[in-house]
Amino acid sequence: MPRIPTPNSVLTASETTIPAGVQVAWTVKLILQSAHKTIAGIPDLTQWPVSNKYYMKRIRSTILLCTVIIATLQMHAIVNPDIETIRKRVISELTTPDVRENYVRELIATLHPDGTWPGIDYVDTTRTAFEHTRHLANIVQMSRAYRKKGSPLAGNKALKKALSSALDYWLTHDFICENWWNNEIGTPSDLTTVLLVMDQDLSKEQIEKTSVITGRAHIHAWGARQSGDRIKIAGIQAKNALFKRDTEQFGMLMHVIEGEIRFVPENERGLQYDYSFHHRDDRVNNTLSYGLGYADTFAEWADYVAGTPYQFSEKPLQLLVDYYLDGICKMMVFGKYPDPGATNRDISRPRNHHAAGTHSLERLLRVTAYRADELNEIVKIRRDEASPTFSFGAFYWLTEHYVHQRPGYFTSVRMFSSRVRNMEEPYNGEGLTNHHRGDGANYLSLRGDEYFPIAPVYDWQKIPGATILQKPVLPSENEIQKAGLTDFAGAVTDGKYGVVGFDFISPHDPVKARKAWFFFDKEYVCLGAGIMSASHMPLVTTLNQSKLTGDVFAGQGNFETTLPRGEHVQSDVAGGWLFHDQTGYIFPSSARIVLSMQAQTGSWSKINRQTNSSREEIGMDVFKLWIDHGVRASNAGYSYIVMPVATMADVKKAAANQAVEILSNTSALQAVRHRGLNIVQAVFYQNGEITFVDGIRLSVDSPALIMVGIDEAGSIRRLAVSDPTRKLGKIHLRFSRKLDVATTADDVQTHWNIRESNTEIAVSLPQGGYAGKSVTVEFQ
Repeated sequence: MPRIPTPNSVLTASETTIPAGVQVAWTVKLILQSAHKTIAGIPDLTQWPVSNKYYMKRIRSTILLCTVIIATLQMHAIVNPDIETIRKRVISELTTPDVRENYVRELIATLHPDGTWPGIDYVDTTRTAFEHTRHLANIVQMSRAYRKKGSPLAGNKALKKALSSALDYWLTHDFICENWWNNEIGTPSDLTTVLLVMDQDLSKEQIEKTSVITGRAHIHAWGARQSGDRIKIAGIQAKNALFKRDTEQFGMLMHVIEGEIRFVPENERGLQYDYSFHHRDDRVNNTLSYGLGYADTFAEWADYVAGTPYQFSEKPLQLLVDYYLDGICKMMVFGKYPDPGATNRDISRPRNHHAAGTHSLERLLRVTAYRADELNEIVKIRRDEASPTFSFGAFYWLTEHYVHQRPGYFTSVRMFSSRVRNMEEPYNGEGLTNHHRGDGANYLSLRGDEYFPIAPVYDWQKIPGATILQKPVLPSENEIQKAGLTDFAGAVTDGKYGVVGFDFISPHDPVKARKAWFFFDKEYVCLGAGIMSASHMPLVTTLNQSKLTGDVFAGQGNFETTLPRGEHVQSDVAGGWLFHDQTGYIFPSSARIVLSMQAQTGSWSKINRQTNSSREEIGMDVFKLWIDHGVRASNAGYSYIVMPVATMADVKKAAANQAVEILSNTSALQAVRHRGLNIVQAVFYQNGEITFVDGIRLSVDSPALIMVGIDEAGSIRRLAVSDPTRKLGKIHLRFSRKLDVATTADDVQTHWNIRESNTEIAVSLPQGGYAGKSVTVEFQ
């Protein structure tokens, strides 16, 4: 057995294990060569005297020796049939992608005699470069072309010679990147693929040297800390164990991978209790990056080992399905496209701007029947075989992220707090302009392609939903990630509707604002109050910045018009509206708005310093709408209503006869009532009181987020509450109505105060890893 390297060591060639099948082949070859030499020393058999016992004895001894050794070798070469089954599954998948025949032939033709390709910088090993990955990708392509059944280049001698030369070049130089990820994940993963696909078509020396490099991916490596990387590294090491047919090590690694699918204790890295994912101690939302890789790796191995003794148990499988559906898919537009608000530096990668695939979903459907209908619906949506039907509101309280979906649209709010940092750091020179994307970002998607294509030309100081000081230039990239300066950030939801409250204090600029969002079916309301700026630079709140799609229409009272391209300023839009891309923007109160409909220019290299980022200047037409608060804003505010998936007639009608009523928009209380749904939502920044339908009075004795459902008769039927500060054990409320809880619950106590004619309610709040989660109470 090979030793397992420590975090600061690597395997040497003498310590690697050659696969059993290869060992047998080489040993039998040596035996036959030895036997040939032995027999060669015996005279011609026709010349032997029958009585020559010496030579007969020598022959019998040689035959017996060969028989015993070969039988022994065959006994040791017996392999575990389950390991062979899994090994074949892995190799089958590695060779599944199509062979790019013309591309591979070009690789053969352009390979230099020393095993290098033109156009690859083999010198720069920094974390923003390391073009060496292209060299490895080429070797993987060539391996697949050589071994894949039906490949036009299968067994091609020129291909094998070129592949061997390119591999030897890498093995000779053993390139190490400044970024540990390449050394412990990227490079070992590619070379493990080469080992499994080429197998005995590699020389003994190539296998030994390659195994040294692939051995850097092991569960004691520095990068294998608890996070999205540990499960990936374990997966690479497991593939190496399959290559070596190391049954003991493979079993241990399957136990490690299965054990990674679990909720982690509070403030640790990994899968959180709210189904979000944290990769680092900064608590930044990594659900759609490291968290997606985490889920994909587990689904991969669950599929590989299904039906074998290594099969995973049902409990982690069900937890993974829950995470995939309630975490990953709910943070995606219709479960198909990444929510821009949930992305980090990956928003600056051109290759990330596409719909998600179905591979992991199909794997899960093969290994468990749990929530199969929901998994199948996402599969059909991603294949464009079905339209979305899901409607939900969900808050990830450990990540400060709210999502809201209806069959026709998806929107979200991203916040940060004293508990969660605002944004991922710009690791490896990516995401260089992400300073304000956590400042209450409120992206709206009807299709899923509204934002990603325009990343190179984006105005990164006009983030939808955010209130941002307009500086001449953004601060240094080293100033992107900041700790939050407020405890008050949260949401309350009953699973369908929701309200979000954010006591925003900018860590970058002298700006404060109380911001709230109220989400319903056909519209959502955005309020801002107590907006303060101590700067001489303009302060704006952006409603949207997306691709310009078609004409833009505007109206106020009986006036309406189609706006020409360019920039437009309107000083007083009270009662007015705008319409663009099936979405209406209604302005209930006075505001100075600015609309830009024109080309913006930029390049990928301005937001991503990786050497493969294009420096080509590109232009794109952009729709950009914002409210101008002016300079040195003092107690400013805003209110606007967004109507997605609407017609212009719908918007005009809603502007004239609004379904929502703004009950309060102050720095102490922001509240909205939806007349049609009979829902009241409120953000209390401190203890306070509000009066709504038929004189019903609600008061609370602390900061709180509240949602009240009222039936047609005017009776209160539902209450949802949460603590945006995560400091409270209970929330105490009083209603000027007699209320009885529908079912007895330990976390809710009610008392009818006859003297004051109100119902006193005490709601016990979730604690620990569940602090910030909503509590819903039903009344009779």
